Amino acid sequence: MARLVKAFVHREPRHGGKVESRSVSSLFRRLIRTMARDGWGAPRIHGELLKLGFVVSEIAVSRYLVCYPADPDQIKRWTAFLRNHKDAIAAMDFFTVPTISLKVLYVWFVIEHRRRRVVHFNATCNPTAAWAIQHLREAFPYDTAPKYLIFDRDAIFSPRVVDTVNAMGIKPRRIAYRSPWQNGVRSDGSAVAAGNSSRTWLCLVAATCFD
Repeated sequence: MARLVKAFVHREPRHGGKVESRSVSSLFRRLIRTMARDGWGAPRIHGELLKLGFVVSEIAVSRYLVCYPADPDQIKRWTAFLRNHKDAIAAMDFFTVPTISLKVLYVWFVIEHRRRRVVHFNATCNPTAAWAIQHLREAFPYDTAPKYLIFDRDAIFSPRVVDTVNAMGIKPRRIAYRSPWQNGVRSDGSAVAAGNSSRTWLCLVAATCFD
């Protein structure tokens, strides 16, 4: 991967040193897929690409990840699981927020499945498993933990995170590899950045991280 990154760094910059998303090349796709093989999800890859100076959306990054066709029987089983346990399911994930200083915030959130209510969210410049564990405990104090928690296979959700989920009395349900459709609540969770108060809060976090 280092050679791929070096090849990009030495490319002739366009439009103020940025590479436009429409000029995505085969080398760019190789870089995305190489990062994905290290267990990185679309939000983390998107954040790293922004740091390298690439103007590309998280949706575009997801488009170039290798996706596998869903098995109809798997879809039926998963849909039945969500329907039968809708009152006992929560999901957690990350999304990225570019700042005015061209840095990246990683926003972590937990959302209820039934009402699409954001239970807890926070942001950091450097997401780690330890940081996620800390905020997971804050999200479910005392006996408020759900029965099931859905999350993807991003490297940040390491075995330490899985062990913590189990220790809290929650049954972890990790979505299948390259199957973001199983965690449909993620797009709803991204709305935490939409309100004025949330935008102000994220600006304050950004100032703290990059001061």
